[in-house]
Amino acid sequence: KLKALFPELITEGPNGVAVNQDVLKQLVGDATVTDADEKYGLNWHGKRAARQLALTPSTGTLLPCPDESLDWDTTQNLMIEGDNLEVLKLLQKSYAGKVKLIYIDPPYNTGKDFIYPDNFQDSIQNYLEITGQTESGAKLSTNTEAGGRFHTDWLNMIYPRLKLAKSLLRDDGVIFVSIDDAEVTNMRIVCDEIFGEENFLSSFVRRRRMASGMRDSAVSPDHEYVVAYAKKIDEARLYGFARQASDFPFSDETSSYRSTDLTVGMTREMRPNQYYKLVHPTLGTEYYPPEQRVWRFEPSTMELHVRDKNIIWPDDNPSGRMSRPRFKTRYFPGEIKTNPVSTWISLKEPTDDDNEEVTSLSAGLNQEGTKEVRDLLGTQVLEYPKPLSLLRGLIAVATRENDLILDFFAGSGTTGHAVSLANTLDQGNRRFILVQLPEITGRDDFKTISEITKERLRRAAAKIKADNPEFSGDTGFRAFKLDSSNIRAWNPTPEDLTADLLAHQEHLIEGRSEYDILYELLLKLGLDLCVPIEQQQIAGKTVHSIGGGVLLACLAERITRDQVEDLAQGIVAWHKAQAPASDSTCVFRDSAFADDITKTNLAAILNQAGIKNVR
Repeated sequence: KLKALFPELITEGPNGVAVNQDVLKQLVGDATVTDADEKYGLNWHGKRAARQLALTPSTGTLLPCPDESLDWDTTQNLMIEGDNLEVLKLLQKSYAGKVKLIYIDPPYNTGKDFIYPDNFQDSIQNYLEITGQTESGAKLSTNTEAGGRFHTDWLNMIYPRLKLAKSLLRDDGVIFVSIDDAEVTNMRIVCDEIFGEENFLSSFVRRRRMASGMRDSAVSPDHEYVVAYAKKIDEARLYGFARQASDFPFSDETSSYRSTDLTVGMTREMRPNQYYKLVHPTLGTEYYPPEQRVWRFEPSTMELHVRDKNIIWPDDNPSGRMSRPRFKTRYFPGEIKTNPVSTWISLKEPTDDDNEEVTSLSAGLNQEGTKEVRDLLGTQVLEYPKPLSLLRGLIAVATRENDLILDFFAGSGTTGHAVSLANTLDQGNRRFILVQLPEITGRDDFKTISEITKERLRRAAAKIKADNPEFSGDTGFRAFKLDSSNIRAWNPTPEDLTADLLAHQEHLIEGRSEYDILYELLLKLGLDLCVPIEQQQIAGKTVHSIGGGVLLACLAERITRDQVEDLAQGIVAWHKAQAPASDSTCVFRDSAFADDITKTNLAAILNQAGIKNVR
C-alpha cells in the first residue's frame, strides 16, 4: 500500500525491499532531516563493494588449451573460458590501452536464473563450483522482482566489469552495449559514472523481433538499444560508411559522382529559408521542393553548387525519369569519404535514394542470429543470439584493419565470427578476444555455452575459407581456461606453521605443465598471450624465448652445479643472436637449483652478459 501511494519510499536494501526512512520522515514533515546527503547520481546497496571488487587482484591464471584451439601456432585471436570478472583482471597488464572496440551483450534482467553471484570471498573456487568443475556445482539464484534486489544484483554484477573494461580501451576506443528497457536507464547512469557523461556517443535503437502479440501486456517490446560510449570523446572516431570509387557510377569533367536527393524531409514552416524557387541557370526553368520537404541547402550555398555544376537538372536528362533537380555527391581519387551514422539501426540496406548526409546501420532481427547458429551447428542451441549483420555494422564503423576487438559476454561467438568476416572484405588483420562463462546447458552435445562458442568459431572458420578461397587471413583462435594460479597461495595455520613451511618448499601446484607456468608469466609480466614463442635445448634443458628474447624462461625442475655454466652461456649466446630491442628478463624455477651457489653463479654469468633482470 505504501508503494502504491508513495513509490519514492520503496528502495532495495541489503535484505530485499525496504522503506527509505529518511524519505518517510521528509514526507511527514520531519524538520530534522536535512539535504546534506543529497547528491546527483545512482546509488544502491553494494556499490562500494562492487567498486572495491574491481580493484581486488585475481588469484587465478589462464591455462593454455592447444587441443581445443584452431591454428594455435599462427593465430592472434583468443577464446577464454571463465568468469569474465576474473579474466578481465588477468588481462589488465597485457592488454591495458590496446582494445579499439568492446562489444558486450550482457544478460538482460529478466528475472530468470542469475549466473553471476555476489559472493566473492574466494572468487576462483566460487567460479569452479558454480560451473560444476568441483563437487556437484552450486545452485543458481533467481533474480526476480519479488526478491527485492532486482536491480541491485544486476548492478553489482555489471559495475566492476565495466570498470575493468574501461582500462583496456585505447584512448580512441569505444564500447557498445546491447541492452533492453529493463536496465537501459541504469546502464546509462552507470556508464556516465565510469566513462564520464561527456564521453556518451549515442543510444542506437534496433528492432529485435516482429510484433510478438503478447497477451499479458498492452505493448509489445520489440526494440532494444545499443548504448555507445567513448574512452575519450575528443580522440574517439566512428568512421561512418566509407564510400569507394565504385559507389560513384557517373562522371563529368570534374569527377565521378553519385546522384542523391537535393531535398530533406522538413516543412516550409520549419525551415522557411530552405523553401524557395530554384532556377535553371540557362533555361530559366523554375523548381520548388515537393510537399512536406525543403531544399537541402540555404540559397547562398545552393548558388555555389549551381555555379560549380553540382546540380543534376531534369532539363538536361531527356529520359524523363527526373521530376526535380538532384545533387552530385562527388568522389575524388584517394579520398576517404564517410557519412555520419544514424542512431536508427534499420532493417534494410541503405539505397541510392537515401539522403547522403545520414546513413543507417542495418541489422536483421534476432531470429536471423538464431538461424545463423542453427545452420552452422545443425541444431538450435541458444535463444536469439545477436545477428551477424549487427556486429558487422558496428565493426565497420568503429574499427580499421589492425584493430583489437573484445567481447566478454561472448555467447555463441557472433563477435568473433563477425571479425573474421570483416577481415575478408578488406584483407584486414583485426583480432578478437572472446570471454565466455562455461555455463552448464543441460545438453548432451554441448555441455556448456563456452563449448558452443568454440565449436561455432571452428565451423565459421571452415565456412569463411570455403566461401572466400582467396582469403588467407587469420580465422583461428587460442583457447584458454580460467583456473587457480600455478603458484600456491600462502594460507598458514597458526597451530602448525612448521608443517606449512615445509609444504611450501615446492610452491608450484603439482600436475601443472611448463606451458601452464609460462603463460602465467606472460600475464604477470604484461606480454601478449599470442606473442611468438621459440624453444631450444640448452645443456639438456628446454629454454623458452618469448617475443624475440624479451623474456627467456627455463622452467626445468632440476639444475645442478655442473650444468650451470653451459646453460648460462647457451642462454647468453641465444640472447645475443636474437638481439631484442628492449631489456630482457630471464626466469627460472627457484626450487630447481641444487643450492644457493648454483643459483648465484648462474645469475652472475647472465648479469655479466647484460641480462640484468634474473628472477
